[in-house]
Amino acid sequence: MNSAGSEEAIVGHGENFSLAHYLNPTARTFADRFADFRPYVTRSRELGFVMREIAGPAGATVRLRDGTATRDVIMLGSNNYLGLANEPEIVAAAVAATEEYGVGCGGPPLLNGTTSLHVQLEERLAELKGCESALVFSSGFAANVGWVTGLFGKGDLLLYDVQNHASLYDGIQLGRVRSMSFEHNDVEQLRLRLMQARWRNPGANIVVAVEGVYSMDGDIAPLAEIRELCDSFGAWLAVDDAHGTGVLGARGRGTAEHFGMEGRVDIAMGTFSKVFATTGGFVAGSKDLVDYLRFFARPYMFSAALSPAVVASVLAAIDFLDAHPERVAALHDNVGYFAEALRTIGFAVHPETAIVPILVPAEVPVAEVVAALDAEGVFVNGVEFPAVPRDQQRIRVSMMATLTRAQLDTAVDRIGAVARRFGFHPELDGVS
Repeated sequence: MNSAGSEEAIVGHGENFSLAHYLNPTARTFADRFADFRPYVTRSRELGFVMREIAGPAGATVRLRDGTATRDVIMLGSNNYLGLANEPEIVAAAVAATEEYGVGCGGPPLLNGTTSLHVQLEERLAELKGCESALVFSSGFAANVGWVTGLFGKGDLLLYDVQNHASLYDGIQLGRVRSMSFEHNDVEQLRLRLMQARWRNPGANIVVAVEGVYSMDGDIAPLAEIRELCDSFGAWLAVDDAHGTGVLGARGRGTAEHFGMEGRVDIAMGTFSKVFATTGGFVAGSKDLVDYLRFFARPYMFSAALSPAVVASVLAAIDFLDAHPERVAALHDNVGYFAEALRTIGFAVHPETAIVPILVPAEVPVAEVVAALDAEGVFVNGVEFPAVPRDQQRIRVSMMATLTRAQLDTAVDRIGAVARRFGFHPELDGVS
């Protein structure tokens, strides 16, 4: 195999990637592997590419700690899209729940971990997603692994977009699920996969798994076309709407609302780690599906229940979302304003959601670009090989509804300045 082929083989799809290529394949002992990987860890920490310490609440600006010093930076790297992490009424709800229920349940949901708050949250999540029922997991990762490993049996088939999250890939491996991928948002290839599957096994249970919004490019699944294919071939549709919930739809109910398809998703998965700005995840669907998963989804059955504070904060966030649709509108306004400002200085950005990728040429060290922006007071995340091909590396901006126009203007100005310094500003094209 040539070098290009070797590199292609280790590039991840979206957030499903590994850094194993940094290791010497002849390293046998744990100590040897740790030594091989140490330079990458050291470089990443020194540049502030990972593990930046935030000393205070999440918001449009955050306080970074560097040793004993702290400084404020504009936050363009958080999935706290609506700015709910520090919303006073949501914080108050978490505090009140802690005072009433304590800090935790001390057990899994099926035994002693289901409080009245958990029951309320599952009911509200089912309503949010237009489903009959829902169950709550300890994380979004656990929710994806749980429904996949819990649902599929011998003879069942999962068809999935290659850019699905790593948790879906892990669920496939852990559950030894018979599966087949299709290229990203490629409806015609999905059609061929479904035709092939139905020809081979007319009566098989088939589920098509996609994400509502994909995290690397912020693009949206063509959900209406995929639903039509599922109907034609008797397949279920599963949607991981981690980055769509709270972002898409007039009421922030997600990708299904965006397409006018509420109630037409068979398995609606989501997380509390994005717009709800806490931890946990859920799966919503029919009552029979949810009751089945309570006993067959091992990450649900064998994990402690979410703390009452987390549950109460998500309940309060759903209330806030219902009461303040203008916050969703503000998010989209900020995305539009920011993108137009970047286009004005030459960057070709056309975001569909709250994720704005800015490509960085392969020869430019992304980690150093992130460090330079950090020093200029702008917090962004960098995405480099093997998460994406080398020619698709980028800084990934996550927009927040609570950022001011002045903050966005400052961020665009400093992104432009750093791009000039590293030689990838669009105005430098053709300049020797």
